[in-house]
Amino acid sequence: MTRAPRLTLTVQYATRARAALKARLPRATLVRWTKSALLKPATLTLRFVDQAEGWQLNRVYRGKDAATNVLTFVYTEPSDKQVISDIVLCRPVIEREAAEQHKALDAHYAHLVIHGVLHAQGYRHDQADEAREMETLETQRLVALGFADPYRGRD
Repeated sequence: MTRAPRLTLTVQYATRARAALKARLPRATLVRWTKSALLKPATLTLRFVDQAEGWQLNRVYRGKDAATNVLTFVYTEPSDKQVISDIVLCRPVIEREAAEQHKALDAHYAHLVIHGVLHAQGYRHDQADEAREMETLETQRLVALGFADPYRGRD
């Protein structure tokens, strides 16, 4: 039997909606979602933020003048034996996207946690072949968790 990679996970609910978000996304759920995408040992932080912090981080680190759904800050190289990364998820952006895309909120959160964890491990989607590989991994993990394919029905 293959042993799952070791995970050290810190969860930060740095948002005005802390209590509601913590109730919706308890640590045990986040651990399950994170482990589903983990391919090697990792020390990760999932930080849920509001619009202002999401905007500031995206502006400073990516030069984009808007908040984005997920940002992944990786402190190790893909060849390292362990991943160390911070994954920042912007609550208002994720909730707005879920509504606009008619997706279940928990499914969208799960997708973006998995997306961030894959980025932390070196996966990218800048090129078409990279995007296909990453989307396949995301879909496999989400379906295994009981969620629908987030890319189904996309043009």
